[in-house]
Amino acid sequence: MSAEPVAGGADFLVLRDLEKRFDDHRAVDQVSLGIRQGEIVALLGPSGSGKTTTLRLLAGFERPERGTLSVAGEDITNTPPVARRFGMVFQHYALFPHLDVGGNIAFGLESLGVTGSELIRRVATALELVELGGFERRRISQLSGGQQQRVALARALAPEPRVLLLDEPLSNLDPSLRERTRRELRALIQRVGTTTVLVTHEQEEAFDLADRVAVLNQGRLEQVGTPDELYAVPRTPFVARFVGRTNEMRATLVAVEGDRCRVRLAGVEWSLPTNAAVAPGPVQVLARPEALGMVAPGPDRLTGKVLARRFTGAQGFFTVALGDGTTIEVAADPWAVRVGDRVGLEPKDRGVHLFPHEPA
Repeated sequence: MSAEPVAGGADFLVLRDLEKRFDDHRAVDQVSLGIRQGEIVALLGPSGSGKTTTLRLLAGFERPERGTLSVAGEDITNTPPVARRFGMVFQHYALFPHLDVGGNIAFGLESLGVTGSELIRRVATALELVELGGFERRRISQLSGGQQQRVALARALAPEPRVLLLDEPLSNLDPSLRERTRRELRALIQRVGTTTVLVTHEQEEAFDLADRVAVLNQGRLEQVGTPDELYAVPRTPFVARFVGRTNEMRATLVAVEGDRCRVRLAGVEWSLPTNAAVAPGPVQVLARPEALGMVAPGPDRLTGKVLARRFTGAQGFFTVALGDGTTIEVAADPWAVRVGDRVGLEPKDRGVHLFPHEPA
C-alpha cells in the first residue's frame, strides 16, 4: 500500500485549465495544478472559493466544462468515479450504521471483487494501518468521532487507491482532539505514501497536514506554495489577508531605489523592500503584526495610541490607533507597553508587503 515519490519531482496528478459552471456562476475558473506522487496538497479557501467543487471534479462526481485531469499520464477527465481508483473520505464519513467496522471496510473491497480470505486479510491490514486492529466486530455507534474518522480512512485506503481525497477530514471532531488527530493523520498518510488532496477552510489544518497549500478565491487559484512561502511571500493581497493576520494601510510609493523603495504614510516615510509589480503612486501596505516594531514616539515616526492588549502567554497583541483613525495590531512582549501609552511604529523587512492600490 505504499508509493514512492517520483524521482526528480515529476507531477503525478495534473489539473489543467479546469472550469466548472453552475448556471451563471463559475465555481472553478481555469485552475491548473501539478501534484507529485506521495505529496499531500491542501485546497484552502473561504466558503464559495471552489475548493469542494475542485475535489468533486477530481473524484469524478462532477465533469468540467473545460480542461483536463490526468494521473500517472492517464487522462481521466471523463473516467467514471469507480474506474479512477481514488479513495475518498467524506466530511461526515458516510459510514453505514447497520454494518460493523469490518463490514464498512469490506464494502468497497467487495465491489471490486475481493472475497474470502483475501478480503479478511485486507480488512485487517487496513485496520492495523489506522491503529484499530481487532475492531472488526465493533458497531459504528460504539466508536468515538476520532475512531469513526479512522474507520472512514481505512475504508478509503483498503482498495489501495492511487490518490486519496479528503473533504474537511477533521471538521466533525472536538477542537481539543483536532491538533493531535492532525499529527496522527499526517504521519499515517506519510507512512502509506499515497498522493493526497484535502479540502479545508482552516488555515492551521492546512499548514499542519499539507506539504503544499493551494489557496483558492472565487474559483481561481491565487497561489500555491509551502506554508512558509504563503506566509512569508504572499503574491496577492488576498493571500496576505487570508493566510495569517495582517494590517492594511494606505500609502504612496514615492521612489524606487534599487532593491528598496520609499513609501509615505500618515506623513512619514518608510524604507521597504521593493515589489517589482508596484509603480510609484497609491499603494497598499500589508504588514503582519510581528513585522511592526514599537519604539518611542517621535516626529519622524508613525505614531499611535495603544487602545487594548490581548494576552496570549508568550506574546501580546496590542491594538494601536493611528492619527488618521486606522487601527492596527502589533505583536510584542506582553508587557512592552500599557494601554493608553503613545508609541512609535517602525517596519521590519520581513512581513511587510507592498501591493498596488485596490480602488474601493
